[in-house]
Amino acid sequence: MSVKLGVPSKGRLMDKTFDWFGARGVGLRRVGSEREYAGAVEGIDGVELVLLSAGEIPRELAAGRIHLGVTGTDLVQEKLVQWDQKVEPLAELGFGHADLIIGVPACWVDVDTLDDLDGAAAAFRARHGFPMRIATKYHRLVRAYLHRAGVADYRLVDSQGATEGTVKNLTAEAIADITSTGETLRANHLKVLSEEPVLRSQATLFRSRIAQPDAADWNALRELCERLGTE
Repeated sequence: MSVKLGVPSKGRLMDKTFDWFGARGVGLRRVGSEREYAGAVEGIDGVELVLLSAGEIPRELAAGRIHLGVTGTDLVQEKLVQWDQKVEPLAELGFGHADLIIGVPACWVDVDTLDDLDGAAAAFRARHGFPMRIATKYHRLVRAYLHRAGVADYRLVDSQGATEGTVKNLTAEAIADITSTGETLRANHLKVLSEEPVLRSQATLFRSRIAQPDAADWNALRELCERLGTE
């Protein structure tokens, strides 16, 4: 057996994760070609690198198939019901920053707060006879956020890509999506509500509360956490 560490399998998240572990004396590297999801861990025994998509890592942690995993806070909290009973955040890694925000058309000059959005939603239904549509792939987080704010007269519509374009394409009146710079929002003539965002996310190292390491794995896990400064 060995401690399984799940890491994003490509792109900037993978590279920065490798750098973060390397700076702490734990070398991570891909083995083989870009098409092979195989990796190796150097500098510590008893740890196996598992390369996965960032979206798969929360599920694998919750199922106990990996012991540790690096993924975004947004993905963990959206994908896992009662996430804090299934995983434990060990360290924020300082990259992959993004905010989950509510975006509305920039021409809605009187809509800047959640109270304004609530009023706009009521007016929209009165005018059109159906609820205002908010396009998102973060249904759980957005629904809870709007519920806390008392916004009720809306309908979430699923969007798995190009969410910012749904308003222009007339398939939604507003959006809820992840943004880091806001450039895509502005390019699509959208603005962010002047409220605390739904969630501030970044790449985070999580430990599975479900995985049950044996004695040897516990020792390897403890040594790794000590090396990373997460004990």
